[in-house]
Amino acid sequence: MGVSGSGKSTIGKKLSERTGYDFYDADNFHTKENKVKMSAGIPLTDEDRWPWLANINRFVIEKLAVNNIIMVCSALKQAYRDKLNKSIEANCSWIFLRGDYDTINKRLKKRTDHYMPSTLLQSQFDTLEPPVDVIYVDISHPPEMIVEHIISKLKN
Repeated sequence: MGVSGSGKSTIGKKLSERTGYDFYDADNFHTKENKVKMSAGIPLTDEDRWPWLANINRFVIEKLAVNNIIMVCSALKQAYRDKLNKSIEANCSWIFLRGDYDTINKRLKKRTDHYMPSTLLQSQFDTLEPPVDVIYVDISHPPEMIVEHIISKLKN
């Protein structure tokens, strides 16, 4: 989890390669309306997010019945994480990709293949409620080092 541009997809895919667990991106569960809203530079509201989070939770419950998975999601507020975590608490490990505004903003400005404009980054930081009892990861490290750190923490 983390704000847009923190590296969730990059790290999630690399972690998937290392573990063999299927990778999923919560961005793919957004409605067309949510994507249009974000593309227009309009931050999502909680009302926009609740159905999205419920769909992700149902999907994860279904997939976990078969195998472990990796799901990346912004999950900016504790209430969002609680909704996502419902009925899977014992089978869920949260990883927070943490970085500063300037670093992430530079990354977002280089990105051309995503509907989330860099102008919404501040709204993500404003919404972010840093989690507790999670694996914290500093995004300033190279992706391979981040993946190694996560794997070492998951084994403990």
